Amino acid sequence: MSAKIPSDDIMTQTPPLELLKQARNRYTQREIAEYVGKDSKTVRRWEKGETPCPTMLEPALRDLLQSPSHVSGDHRFRFIDLFAGIGGIRMGFEAHGGKCVFTSEWNDFSKKTYIENYGDHHPFVGDIVPYPAEEVPDHDVLLGGFPCQPFSIAGVSKKNSLGRPHGFECTTQGTLFFDVARIIATKRPKAFLLENVKNLLSHDKGNTFDVILQTLRDELKYDVHYKVIDGQHFTPQHRERIIIVGFREKTDFSWNDLQLPEESPRLSSILHKTDGTEPVLPWDGDRFFDHGKQAVLSKYTLTPNLWTYLQSYAEKHRAAGNGFGFGMAYPDSVTRTLSARYYKDGSEILVWQGKNKRPRRLTPRECARLMGFPDTFQIPVSDTQAYRQFGNSVIMPVMKEVARIMAPRVQALIEQECTGIAQQPLFA
Repeated sequence: MSAKIPSDDIMTQTPPLELLKQARNRYTQREIAEYVGKDSKTVRRWEKGETPCPTMLEPALRDLLQSPSHVSGDHRFRFIDLFAGIGGIRMGFEAHGGKCVFTSEWNDFSKKTYIENYGDHHPFVGDIVPYPAEEVPDHDVLLGGFPCQPFSIAGVSKKNSLGRPHGFECTTQGTLFFDVARIIATKRPKAFLLENVKNLLSHDKGNTFDVILQTLRDELKYDVHYKVIDGQHFTPQHRERIIIVGFREKTDFSWNDLQLPEESPRLSSILHKTDGTEPVLPWDGDRFFDHGKQAVLSKYTLTPNLWTYLQSYAEKHRAAGNGFGFGMAYPDSVTRTLSARYYKDGSEILVWQGKNKRPRRLTPRECARLMGFPDTFQIPVSDTQAYRQFGNSVIMPVMKEVARIMAPRVQALIEQECTGIAQQPLFA
C-alpha cells in the first residue's frame, strides 16, 4: 500500500525514524539501504529500534520520499557481470529483476557493443585480473562466462617448498577462474552463475573441473549445481555449454525446474524474410538486408573462389575418412555451433540458397537472432567484430531460463538476511 508523500512543512518536522517508517510503506529495506549508503541489516536495526536512526539521514529520507524514481521496485537483486562480452548473461538476469552494478570486459570492441545496448551507468572496468576484489561493489549474484584456460598446477610442489598459500590460491593461481574465486571469497555473494564450454568437464582428464568444484564447494563453501544445456532447445543452433550455479546457503534449487521447449525452432525462424515482412530496424537500415529488393545483400554470398575451395577441402577430407568440411544449413534444420572464427569463411554455417546457387553466410543480425538476442539489440561494430562477438557469446534464452529458477532462491536468501533469519551452515 502506497503512502502519501508528506508536504515539505510536515516533513521538516518529522523525526528520521518516522520518515523511515513512511519510506518502508513503499520501499524494501534493501532499496532504502542502497539509497542511503548503508546495508540492509543496519536499516532493520533502525526499524526495530535496536539502534537510533541518525538525524543526519533526515535529508536523504526526505529526498527519497519526494523522488521515488531514484529507487526502482522492479529490481529484486543486484549482480555483477564478469567477462561480460556483449551482455548475453546480463540480459537473461535483467529479465527476472536483476540490476547490474559492475561490469568487466577487456575487449574494446565488445565494450562498445555492451555500452551501446546497456549504457555505462555503473563501474565498468577492463581487465579484472589487477582489480582489487575489495573494490567490487556489494552484490547478490556473480555472473561470469569465464574463458577456459588450462589449469597449471605443476608449480604446486615448488610453492610447498616455499611455503604454500592456503586454499584455492595454490591450485588456481594464474587462471582467470582464480579471479572469479577471489571475488567470491571476498564479497561472498548469495549466488553465482558460471558458464563455459562443455569440454571443461573433460579437460585434462577431468582434473580441471575437479579443481573448480573443490574450490567452489570445499574452499568457498557454496552449494554447487552444474548441468550441460544444449541451446537448440531455444534457438536453431546445436550449442552445448556447461552452466555452474552455486548458493551461499543450502536451497531447494533443482535443474528439474528448467522448462525446456519440447521442439527446437528451425533455421527459418531467424533468417531474413524475403516476403515483405522483414522488419525495418532503424539501427540496421539496409546494412544487412535490402528492403527495396527484399533480399539479403549479395556480399554475404560466398565468392566463386571461396565456394570452390570449401568444396575441394571437404572432398579431400571425405576421401581421407575425416569429418571436416563445411556445414550446409537449410530452412528446416538446426545449425552447427556458431564460433568466433565465423568471420573467416562462414564454413560451419552456410545458408542454402537453392540448387545451383552458391550458399551465403548468416548476416550479423541473423547471428544475433541465432544467439537469442532480440532485434532491439544494436550492432555498432563491423561485421568481422560482430561475428566474433556473437560467436563468443551465450544463447541468451538459456541464461534467461536459468535466471528464472535462480531468482526466487536468491530473493529468499535476501529476505532471510533482511529479517535476520540465518540458515544453518552448509558445512560443519
